[in-house]
Amino acid sequence: MSQQARAVANYVGISAQKARLVVDLVRGKKADDALNLLKYTPKNAAQAVYKVVRSAIANAEENANLNRSDLVISEAFVDEAPTRKWRRFGARGRFKPLLRRSSHITIVVSEKSA
Repeated sequence: MSQQARAVANYVGISAQKARLVVDLVRGKKADDALNLLKYTPKNAAQAVYKVVRSAIANAEENANLNRSDLVISEAFVDEAPTRKWRRFGARGRFKPLLRRSSHITIVVSEKSA
């Protein structure tokens, strides 16, 4: 079994649905290619995912002594975090709920298997 390193960003202020669209782009790609792709992806979630991928690469280099050029994003998933419920008052005494969704982003990198 190949060694792996992981990074998790908890309570990121982006809905899980939107973050999953970006995470699906990089799953299975080489780590450096994923960083380049995320840098130019025009989605707000791309910046958060970029930071997590960069952190996972750094963890692999420092803690597991893995070579950066051999790293592949083996697992990438986004889970829902707690939703903050805000209220806004509408016309005629009505109540308009605002849901501020957040998510947990997890990236696992491992060595490319031969």
